Amino acid sequence: MSAQRRVPLLVMSCEHGGNVVPPEFAGRFKGATGVLRSHRGLDIGAADLFDHLRPLAKSSIINRISRLCIELNRSADSKDWLSPYMQGAAPEELAPLIDLYTRYRHTFLSSIRQGIARSGRVVHVSVHSFTPELNGKVRTADIGLLFDPGRPDEARFCEDWRAAIRWRAPGLRVRMNYPYKGTSDGFTTTLRTILPRRCYSGIELEVNQCFARKERMHPDLKEVLYASLCEVLRR
Repeated sequence: MSAQRRVPLLVMSCEHGGNVVPPEFAGRFKGATGVLRSHRGLDIGAADLFDHLRPLAKSSIINRISRLCIELNRSADSKDWLSPYMQGAAPEELAPLIDLYTRYRHTFLSSIRQGIARSGRVVHVSVHSFTPELNGKVRTADIGLLFDPGRPDEARFCEDWRAAIRWRAPGLRVRMNYPYKGTSDGFTTTLRTILPRRCYSGIELEVNQCFARKERMHPDLKEVLYASLCEVLRR
């Protein structure tokens, strides 16, 4: 394989990019407007950040349906796959959501395989945000970079990205595998089981929602993440 073919391609996804409820499920969400607008209904600011970063990606995909309808970042056998609002739904009622879940994952997997065929390696950045406080506990990070510690390529990519972020914005608190573990159930962890280790690196970018206003991330933060990601990819 030539050195040129070893240059990785960036692909991006955003599993919690909206709080849309399809009309056929509206009856299940009566009185839930506040919940849908909260961190439970979507990753606040994630779609805006994704849109800012996506020009760097060879391919990208975003989901706008609320995670309270179906959780695209969990395995189908996870207890969190369906929220309490959807519990007890008949199989025929769930069919459109299951189709959404399947198409989203298969479409993105296909684009990753095309990237691997082209360059030999793909770096997948999954864009998320997290609530500043959960269950009374304040989160002590501005940015989280989630990866599998057992995969040196992922660890090195995150270390380089953290260094590039800190060089541009020394005051930002960047933590590894926080506020979640990079090996917890998610889209990246599933893809690691499907794709060859040498060809796929899965990174979850988590940004504190304190930087979001009306579902938009602070422009300075977006630019720091854009420029730092550019630098890491150039390396």
